[in-house]
Amino acid sequence: MRYFLTGATGFIGGHVVRQLIADGHQVKALVRSLSKAEGLARLGAGLYLGDIVDKKSMCKAMEGTDGIFHLAAWYKVGARDRSQAETINVEGTRNVLELMAELEIPKGLYTSTLAVFSDTGGRLVDESYRNNGPWLSEYDRTKWLAHYNVVLPMIERGLPLIILQPGVVYGPDDPSPIGEAIRQYLRGRLLVLPQKTAFCWAHVADTARGHLLAMERGQVGESYIIAGPRHTFQETFEIAERITGIEAPRLHPSPATLKVLAAVMRVIGAVVPLPDAYTAESLRVVAGVTYLGDNTKARRELGFQPRSLVEGLQETLVYEMKKLGLPLPRNQ
Repeated sequence: MRYFLTGATGFIGGHVVRQLIADGHQVKALVRSLSKAEGLARLGAGLYLGDIVDKKSMCKAMEGTDGIFHLAAWYKVGARDRSQAETINVEGTRNVLELMAELEIPKGLYTSTLAVFSDTGGRLVDESYRNNGPWLSEYDRTKWLAHYNVVLPMIERGLPLIILQPGVVYGPDDPSPIGEAIRQYLRGRLLVLPQKTAFCWAHVADTARGHLLAMERGQVGESYIIAGPRHTFQETFEIAERITGIEAPRLHPSPATLKVLAAVMRVIGAVVPLPDAYTAESLRVVAGVTYLGDNTKARRELGFQPRSLVEGLQETLVYEMKKLGLPLPRNQ
């Protein structure tokens, strides 16, 4: 099969490309920079210069394909510059899906996120759940706009599309704030962990496999949560401590403390540029919040089987320790 991908140079997208090629499929990857996509070319992917905000630039790459994977997104929680968030996440998605319809591509996957549900208040919710705001970040808000104002209406009009909703995705070389937190922990520089904050954690390879399973087995018009097991931040780094022997942070600020600090940083950030990790938005999204989704439907209908956090962290931590030149755990 021939597949078109956006976001192929991203963390999840790169793994989707690898798995598609390993399974014998042809991949046409839309990229904004050929030099940043050399690794994809070495894997055997066809590279096409273009941008999802420029609809015409995608035509050649998308033509004649059997399906599309739309993973490209703006994801910069805590960033001061949000000017491209809605353009990329909303209008870019509209461009991709309109072109899919015009070219009569028979099947597509849109990678949404559990973040469209925002804080679930400790509940493990399924695909039928809906939150209409407020949102904790600009990423949450713009992905919500794309999900509910662009994607679902186009599905209702007959577009043969499937929605996937990952939770937190981790793994070796993770460029996200989660990956950076893991590396800071290994260096002994992660000083605090918030109380009660919980996510559903899925290894990047499992998340990518969920995409392939959805293309193969998913029902058009359906949404599937492809998130992993639920763990708090504290639990996650307690597991990391057992694996590595490196002490996890012992300082655990309460949600109330973090919310007060977020309010303070909002005032300070209005006059003084702050690092992304210390902005009001970054503090809000870890102030005792829970982004939790039930993957029962994806397990039942797709055969999605995410590994345990213990297994996934073992691989990830050992890889990162080797890369940082740190002594490995005794059992390695």
